[in-house]
Amino acid sequence: MKKIERKLHKFDAEGKTAGRIASEIAVILRGKNKPEFEPHLDCGDIVDVKNINKLKFTGKKLEQKKYYQYSGYQGGLKETKMKDLNEKNPADILRRAVREMLPPVKFRKEMMKRLIIK
Repeated sequence: MKKIERKLHKFDAEGKTAGRIASEIAVILRGKNKPEFEPHLDCGDIVDVKNINKLKFTGKKLEQKKYYQYSGYQGGLKETKMKDLNEKNPADILRRAVREMLPPVKFRKEMMKRLIIK
């Protein structure tokens, strides 16, 4: 079995929209940019993102988009507006977007560990 070489890719999020940069990051974390890509293997690279607090949001997303968390209990549904999340932790917006763009497989957690947000 061949050892996977992981390269470091650096992104500057300043002035870019969250979805566009998240889709680029998801491709690199998955390893689809490599010729030796196989869907059942985790052959992606490491991604380092900086200037996360300068992400651009178009339209009325900051006011209208909501994120939900469910505890599993009755009445346990919590919702957070994107505006509040952006003020509190802007890295979480990008992390959630990238996570949902990755396939729901066993090694998605390992792929997310290679995403470094500063």
